[in-house]
Amino acid sequence: MEGIVSYGGYIPRLRIDRKLIYQAVGWLNPATFMKGEKAVANFDEDSLTMGVAAGIECLKGVDRAGVDALYFACTTPPYAERQNAEIAATALDLKSRIRSADFTGTLKAGTTALLSALDAVKAGTMNSVLVCSADQRMGKPGSAQEEIFGDGAAAILMGSENVTAQFLGSFSVSYDFSDHWRSSGSIFDRQWEDRFIRDVGYTKFVVEVLQGLAIECGISADQITKVIYPCLYAADFKKIARTLKISDQQIVEPLLGQIGFTGTPDPFIHLAMALDQSKPGDRIAVVGFGAGADAVLFEVTENIEKSRGSRRSVGHYLENKRQLDGYEKMISFRNLLPMEKGIRGESIPPTAMSALWRNRDQVLGLYGSQCRACGTPQFPAQRICVKPNCGAVDQMVPYRFSDKKGTLFTFTGDYLAFCTNPPSIYGVVDFEGGGRYQFDLTDVELENVKVSMPLEMSFRKKYLDERAGIHGYFWKAVPAMS
Repeated sequence: MEGIVSYGGYIPRLRIDRKLIYQAVGWLNPATFMKGEKAVANFDEDSLTMGVAAGIECLKGVDRAGVDALYFACTTPPYAERQNAEIAATALDLKSRIRSADFTGTLKAGTTALLSALDAVKAGTMNSVLVCSADQRMGKPGSAQEEIFGDGAAAILMGSENVTAQFLGSFSVSYDFSDHWRSSGSIFDRQWEDRFIRDVGYTKFVVEVLQGLAIECGISADQITKVIYPCLYAADFKKIARTLKISDQQIVEPLLGQIGFTGTPDPFIHLAMALDQSKPGDRIAVVGFGAGADAVLFEVTENIEKSRGSRRSVGHYLENKRQLDGYEKMISFRNLLPMEKGIRGESIPPTAMSALWRNRDQVLGLYGSQCRACGTPQFPAQRICVKPNCGAVDQMVPYRFSDKKGTLFTFTGDYLAFCTNPPSIYGVVDFEGGGRYQFDLTDVELENVKVSMPLEMSFRKKYLDERAGIHGYFWKAVPAMS
């Protein structure tokens, strides 16, 4: 049977209280005020890094060599022409003999990618397909979208063996419905009037696609355990449920007040949350909305407990948060507020693409080497073993450090080097099992950094060369989550 083999979510640690946004720019439009908080990507995060983080969670306990394809679904990819999916595949250490593709242009790109993955698995052309979805959408300062949009990611591994949730059926509708749009070269989302979006969009398309799914699968609404669908309007969210005769117990409440509306990955984040709380036999319907809608139905199998394993739940990410103390920081992280970088910060050496190609496994995949003779790992990869009593030459095999835990050996807080969120913090990390290297530290305040603190690796933006249009990525150390 085909379905979900594994899944994982990712929510950035930073949150901002919407009161701070309203205090800064609420005077532009007093009606925009929303309660709660939203998730904010750190200055060194973007859609791609968040997608990789979700992929790491999803692939815990999974043989990465068995993944046949990676689909990246996103409306805010860092590259318009350089495949984002393949960068993610290299960072996730997937084999080169895979199929990779970017899905974009609509917020239902995630469910479309998922259905495409299912088609490939059902046809037998692929055994498993990883679908990573992420977004970092931006509304203009002072707009309702700025308060509503949150950042996040999720990943789903589709396959036909050891299935956690069996695919039961799907139903889709497609319309050129212009509720919101963003033209090429623009960074801000624009939308039409709310009444049009509510009355013609959500309350029509979501109902139509879920009714079509019920007919397609031969079930009634009361036979579905949990129903996931987006709607940014609270009254209309309940109206859709009443129209479909769905009870409050069946609804998966949206996380608008906790992380905001995350766009393309939003259905998957809520699906992961529902799966975290599910039991065998539960049926879960999930809707992706945008240019129409997709509805997909799954039934949870007895493999659900085994699938959870050591993977962190969505609830874990919801609890693991740190408050952003200023609106100005948020917009500077998004490069909406030009900041003084100084001479050092403005001088970015050109990226040698040929060197990046030769060292892609090291830079994007964080690969070092391990000595065959004595088993000592080291980063970066070397020809000669560093162990004093070994010194073997050309006896090295590739060794992945990205999934290894570590501890902080020593560190520095540097106020002279430019950093979007000063000071720059970097230190020497000792990896469990061997290996040592210097990394930037992120997602932590200097006063909380301690020698011997446990760390893990996170794929992050290293720099942005705006002149050449190059996003540089590498791995940084973050505090290990319990």
